[in-house]
Amino acid sequence: MKLGTALALLGVAVLAAIALQLWWSARRSRPRQVGGATAASGDRVEPAFGGDSGEGSGAGGDAAAPALSPDEAAPRLQPRRIARLDALIDAIVPLALEAPISGEMALAHLPPTRRAGSKPFYIEGLDAETGNWDTLTAGHRYSELQAGVQLASRSGPLNEIEYSEFVQKVQTFADAVGARADAPDMLEVVARARELDGLANPLDAQLTVTLRSNGAAWSVSYLQQVAAKQGFIPGTMPGRLVMPSSQEGAPPMLVLAIDSQAALSALGDAVQGGAVKECTLSLDVPQTPAAEEPFPAWHLAARQLADDLAATLVDDQGRPITLHAFSGIGEELDGLYLRLEALDLAAGSAAARRLFS
Repeated sequence: MKLGTALALLGVAVLAAIALQLWWSARRSRPRQVGGATAASGDRVEPAFGGDSGEGSGAGGDAAAPALSPDEAAPRLQPRRIARLDALIDAIVPLALEAPISGEMALAHLPPTRRAGSKPFYIEGLDAETGNWDTLTAGHRYSELQAGVQLASRSGPLNEIEYSEFVQKVQTFADAVGARADAPDMLEVVARARELDGLANPLDAQLTVTLRSNGAAWSVSYLQQVAAKQGFIPGTMPGRLVMPSSQEGAPPMLVLAIDSQAALSALGDAVQGGAVKECTLSLDVPQTPAAEEPFPAWHLAARQLADDLAATLVDDQGRPITLHAFSGIGEELDGLYLRLEALDLAAGSAAARRLFS
């Protein structure tokens, strides 16, 4: 009887251990509703072009808060916000945590470089106090993390090698902080990247007009004085003058560029200075909101600079640009702005600025 009782107790213990293991495995693999780390929460559905994306169109837009189950904590007082990552232009990898971690810990284990090939990637956290997604910061605690790599840029779509490099770096980071990474399938991600690149390429407009002197060359200092009257200021690189955007921290609206060697010569010899016979005026269309009327500003600045510098406006083939040609360009841009908005990539939005970079 004693032996039979011992065997029975042993059997019960084994069954209890198996049940406990099954419960723990189910708990680890179930969707994390509070953080929205999986599609089951309704907060990480990848968008299809031409339909609802399921999230805000630009990085920083508000996303819908997921429903909470009865046994979850009280609802958050603030809406969930995507700080930088955007499911429209990023492949996002949820990083589930069993317990909140400090910003210091996350920062200590970040990859030394946040690029995979030519594509930037980001890691951000869900602030345990505010309920907002934000860049990792010391002094904060994060209940969830997520990483995302940009699907496309002006260098082309994300490829298999770049995605593999990204996943490897994210997995190393996840292991270091005790997170569980759930990376999307590589073939699906690369297909999305090519689709996005194919849609974005025809909408990538950069307008450039050349101002060519009708007579003597201009000194760099003289050209800078003339441009300053139109609102241009020195850029960060020699030979670049920029017209700032009205939005703080935004890219410049217009760029006036001259030969960099002439600009450097002017810096080295203030008396003689450099001399140039032409310069270019550029407008990067996707970088500035249509509401700021960047095209009229580009056209007006080109005309005024041409008058003040006694220059002719020519295209990249050296042909004079007529008023009729400017009008045609403006009409084409109106359609381009509408197509960008239809893809949730409105000119000047955070998503458009990242994609067209």
